[in-house]
Amino acid sequence: MLAFFIRRLFQAIVVMFIISLISFSIQDNLGDPLRELVGQSVSEAERQALRDELGLNDPFLVQYGRFLKNALHGDLGTSYFFKEPALTVILKKLPATLELVFAATLIIVTLSVPLGVYAAIKPQSWFSKTIMGLSIVGISIPVFLTAIMLMYFFAIELGWMPSYGRGETVPVFGYWESGFLTADGLEHLVLPAISLASIMLPLFIRLIRSEMMEVLEQDYVRFAWAKGLSPKRIYFLHALKNTMLPVITVGGVQIGTMVAYTILTETVFQWPGMGFLFLEAVNRVDTPLIVAYLIIVGAIFVVTNTIVDLIYGLVNPTVKLAGKKA
Repeated sequence: MLAFFIRRLFQAIVVMFIISLISFSIQDNLGDPLRELVGQSVSEAERQALRDELGLNDPFLVQYGRFLKNALHGDLGTSYFFKEPALTVILKKLPATLELVFAATLIIVTLSVPLGVYAAIKPQSWFSKTIMGLSIVGISIPVFLTAIMLMYFFAIELGWMPSYGRGETVPVFGYWESGFLTADGLEHLVLPAISLASIMLPLFIRLIRSEMMEVLEQDYVRFAWAKGLSPKRIYFLHALKNTMLPVITVGGVQIGTMVAYTILTETVFQWPGMGFLFLEAVNRVDTPLIVAYLIIVGAIFVVTNTIVDLIYGLVNPTVKLAGKKA
């Protein structure tokens, strides 16, 4: 276990270094940040003086070295627009994004497991064929189109759900304000969560079905049938447990991916999370905020993958976290 953590910590440091280098190197291609900081009436001499003050005229390695030194102390720069530390600005928006991803994950887990298992156990039934047909449609429709359709039918036409915003929130601790604890916040969460879940739900249904059907053909399952075990025990104890091993691996990565996918969902529903903040930062050429966002998302991926490896090792005892054979 200790060797695993040391190895993953080293890998995380290397990955975060590469992410920070790539994120910092692309900022010069995003536009001139002085366009948003000063007006058109400012002279070229004043612009150059401001660039010198901000260190924008320094060589790349000098700028990156200064950024890396500050990042090690928790300083990812100061937002040009908000005039606050970029990390602070993102931490204020992070709870909204994490709650949206968590709600979408609950929907995916709740629906994909029973639907995928049923489609594997009874692949020829009309309900299974309907599930697989709808999953193909779900994979084909972009998330922003799903969001717009949900908003049109349930918010505009029927008026059942709110169409934008996060609703009423209550403070929990620090920058964390939760919408899970209010009825209005939950109402505002429904449509964005369904939209975000629509990206991964069809994928997980098809993945669980295919893995389950493969497991049901294994010799130990046939032996369990021969012993006269009950179908529920065979399906849900022997088969499903082994089905979930690759699903956990793929699921952990995809949950991290959903953090990035929230950009489109948050834009359509005006959800005040990190994705919506990132698009605003791009429009304003707020490079410190853009770089900080990419680093935070990268850190979420690294942490998620580490947790997935731990869970995989716990679910499958034959996997040794230290990398040694049993």
